[in-house]
Amino acid sequence: MPSTVLVGLQWGDEGKGKIIDVLTETADVVARFQGGNNAGHTVEIGDEKFVLHLIPSGILRPEADCVLGNGMVVDVLGLLEEIRGLEARGITVAGRMWISDRCHLVFPCHARLDGLNESALGDGKIGTTKRGIGPAYADKINRCGARGSDLVHPDRLEARFRRQAAAANVILARTGQPALDVEADWQRVRDAAAALAPMVTDTVMRLHAALDAGKRILFEGAQGTWLDVDFGTYPFVTSSNTTSGGACTGTGVPPCAIDKVFGVVKAYTTRVGSGPFPTELLETVGEGLRSRGREFGATTGRPRRCGWFDAVATRYAVRLNGASELAFTKLDVLDGLDTLQICVGYEINGQRYDAMPADIEDVALVKPVYESHPGWQETTTAALCWDDLPAQAQSYLRRLEQLVGAKARIISVGPNRAQTFMV
Repeated sequence: MPSTVLVGLQWGDEGKGKIIDVLTETADVVARFQGGNNAGHTVEIGDEKFVLHLIPSGILRPEADCVLGNGMVVDVLGLLEEIRGLEARGITVAGRMWISDRCHLVFPCHARLDGLNESALGDGKIGTTKRGIGPAYADKINRCGARGSDLVHPDRLEARFRRQAAAANVILARTGQPALDVEADWQRVRDAAAALAPMVTDTVMRLHAALDAGKRILFEGAQGTWLDVDFGTYPFVTSSNTTSGGACTGTGVPPCAIDKVFGVVKAYTTRVGSGPFPTELLETVGEGLRSRGREFGATTGRPRRCGWFDAVATRYAVRLNGASELAFTKLDVLDGLDTLQICVGYEINGQRYDAMPADIEDVALVKPVYESHPGWQETTTAALCWDDLPAQAQSYLRRLEQLVGAKARIISVGPNRAQTFMV
């Protein structure tokens, strides 16, 4: 496997964790390049289930090293908890995972401000996970954040922690909210920093050394294309660049070092949180997809909104990312449906559109133009190769390839690692 970027092509929750796990069988290094513990990547291996938020899914492959890149915002308390949880299950982290000295840090004050900001939006809430991601990125842009390098300098870390906590307490007091317990929070952050400090390094140099040695790197994205802060359905987006370009700015690896972009899509579409969703199904079919697909957020547990496959949005995402190969997940969730619908165009006030509008007010007016496709009454969960799929399922996937302009390479027909095959 050459150096590959893997991104979600929908609104997140596409099943990237599982596909990353599959691809890391031939990867030497797995690097996260954006986001924080607002991500939730689920991997099922045999009877065991792992949900990862900050640590790349490659940690489940003993031969792979992992990198938390400079484009991430890292919750120091959450990361330590995740490490301890993995180690308790026999997964070695020490000596295999490295934290960028240029990443930004998330403290308890960021989570409190995140919740406060979300509550203030009322009916216009974004749907944030309230993990402090947005406020931490805001501190980064405002040039007042704490970075990974501060983890190895306790005095510097404390000064920056206290400055941010004090600023947050001013805002909390102004809005009548309880103050942060700064001393208790600092003790927890200090102890976590001491445990994490040995993992802090210049990950740019480490990744370039891996490239020079001919090692295979997988760049792991979180969330999905339509949550990208620039290209997504703004303002109902995350606070980072979730598209493939973020792999370069979020790790320090130049575009010329990237060989391939892999896009992950569900065989239908989901969205969690607020914001427009053109193909959303609000009645029986949508509820059925949610139930069969176990569509509840790995990070928050919130029910996901479900809809038909949106080829308009996905085609745009393929172009934004330069994705040449696709992984289709949850094909099995469509088993037993008599008829499937594929959104092949948008209609807004009687006019046809073949691309996602930038203005969410326009997106909210979209009437999907659907193309019907026959379903299949067979079970796909035991399929081990393309020829095992029902003819109608094969035809459905081939049509999606045509519509979005990329080829299917991986098919997933269930949650377990073994329920996956290459095309």
